[in-house]
Amino acid sequence: MSPTDDKEQKDYEVSDEALKKVQELIEEEEGATRDLAGMAQKFITYFALAMTVFHLYAAVATITTQILRGVHVGMVLFLSFLVFPITPKKRGSLAWYDVLAALLSVATIVYMLWDFEEFIYRAVTPETTDLVLGTILMLLVMEAARRSAGWIMPVVVLGFLAYAFMGPWLPAPWNHRGYDLERIVGHMYMTLEGIFGVPIDVSSTYIILFTIFGAILDKSGAGKFYIDFSFAIMGGKASAAGRTVTFASYLMGCISGSGVANTVTLGSVAYPMLAKAGYDKETAGGLLSAGGIGAILCPPVMGAAAFLIAEILKVSYLEIIKMAAMPAFCYYLGIFLMVQLDAKRFTISKDALLTNQSAKDLVKRYWYFFAPLVLIVVFMLIGFTPMMAVFCAIIIAFAASFINKDTALYPAKAVQALSSGSLSILSVANTCACAGIIVGVVTLTGLGLKFSSIIIAYAQGNLLLTAIFTGLLMWIIGLAVPVTASYIIGAVIAGPALIQLGVPDFAAHMFIFYYAVLSEVSPPTALSPFAAAAITGGDAFKTMMQAWKYTATAFVVPFMFVLSTDGAGLLMAGPWSNIIVTFLTACLGVVCLSAGFSGWLLARANLVQRGVLLASGLLLMYSGGLTDLLGLGGVVGVGIWQKVASRGLKASVA
Repeated sequence: MSPTDDKEQKDYEVSDEALKKVQELIEEEEGATRDLAGMAQKFITYFALAMTVFHLYAAVATITTQILRGVHVGMVLFLSFLVFPITPKKRGSLAWYDVLAALLSVATIVYMLWDFEEFIYRAVTPETTDLVLGTILMLLVMEAARRSAGWIMPVVVLGFLAYAFMGPWLPAPWNHRGYDLERIVGHMYMTLEGIFGVPIDVSSTYIILFTIFGAILDKSGAGKFYIDFSFAIMGGKASAAGRTVTFASYLMGCISGSGVANTVTLGSVAYPMLAKAGYDKETAGGLLSAGGIGAILCPPVMGAAAFLIAEILKVSYLEIIKMAAMPAFCYYLGIFLMVQLDAKRFTISKDALLTNQSAKDLVKRYWYFFAPLVLIVVFMLIGFTPMMAVFCAIIIAFAASFINKDTALYPAKAVQALSSGSLSILSVANTCACAGIIVGVVTLTGLGLKFSSIIIAYAQGNLLLTAIFTGLLMWIIGLAVPVTASYIIGAVIAGPALIQLGVPDFAAHMFIFYYAVLSEVSPPTALSPFAAAAITGGDAFKTMMQAWKYTATAFVVPFMFVLSTDGAGLLMAGPWSNIIVTFLTACLGVVCLSAGFSGWLLARANLVQRGVLLASGLLLMYSGGLTDLLGLGGVVGVGIWQKVASRGLKASVA
């Protein structure tokens, strides 16, 4: 490498200062973690290891529901108060009140489980001790969520609790009979409807096992392999850098489960490549964040909310994977098309990939990193429960790591991986516990049906307007809370509105899930683009708008399976003939929308052509014979127009 090349490489490298800024940005939203050493850190590590072992045991043994959920909450809260400081300034020490809060968390759970059968019978008329410990647990749950996931979630919970208290004094149609402290604490603490409801059930079963699975793959080096493999197979064309980032984002999502983590991890490695290929800072950041959040939508390992859908709908996780497959393909198809069209519109050069290894050599040596991802689906297809499927995948991933010495999880790395699996779930689990309180208020007061009736009334019974209002609601909720909580809130207060208007329940929940995820890139606050901008050094707002451009088609796709019966075929529901036609028209619709947003089909599109392409894309997204023909006619018409114009230009030049 010449001195000039060396200087250029340094210009593109992500600085330590940029990474520090990213960390600070994430901590503003997700809380700071302690930086401890010595015995305190060892204790946290081994307690987290014990938590992992307990949940692995629970995956294959029979543990009663209340014990599993209770122990899960107790362990999560105990670790949360040891791991997350009360303020970032206290990250270097462990105060007495942190230890007290951790011990109180355990005490409230031990009291609950001591004689659970008698305990639940008192739910409507709790004793004084029940009230005191129940109130303490609710406060501890909110404080743990504040420390680990930001202050917004506990404020939202307090708002819902205030609604439960103030029902009689509210105007119609928001009013209700009102509930006192005894009834609220009894419902939240002494039943399986509040804190220990469905969100914590999913957290204590599916989500934690998948975080353990991701940690095993991550610590054994799968993340580096996925990035190198993506770099190696995408070739040397002008669009190779963008396609590499997109594909690597999907593979990385299989082990991270977090859009922000995906964006930051990949961005620190891939941004120099994007910069050398000719991407400006904002476009590179937008692509990184769009690919990062897409991983939450993609099978086989999706975001935490996907497991909640399965539990709420009472279907297997395999059904969720099946429903998510085609929309996920459309999502990444849109990004790939944008990348291809960007290469035509901008001065994007061929780029040397960041690995000297061939894809063949990489697969030959590290093929086993793909095996667990495939086997999860295979195990579920042959009849395993999702818990058993991921448990077996964990064992296989752990054993396979020893195929190569450099990936082997020897004792020190194994302890780190297994403890990391439990530490990684703390933020999500605390959010789920808070969400349980919100769901408890909704079920206690009937707010879900009230809110749905209000949405339908404002939309005057129109399905399109109801879907638009629901999407806007999810966007507003998503500004304040994480994806998992956003989905839960939307599912209980907005989902019934869509279902009442005839939308199948699975389609309504997938619509809400999509918009909960897409709120991660929506203005005015979007953590993934902000984190990407910190890495690239670009303008945060412009980066967010670029991310919006790359994900634009994804905002339209959910309407496809909500607005018409045929559109549900995109979720693999209904006859295969309709599924195939719907999928093909959806892909063509994505092509039209991508071309319209980017301003390029066969050549640069003028304003009229862009308008026709966007209209054609929307028509193709609404499943129906007439709309499909009109959409197809529109894109063919623009193609012919551009072809004729190109020939005319060549003739005039000649």
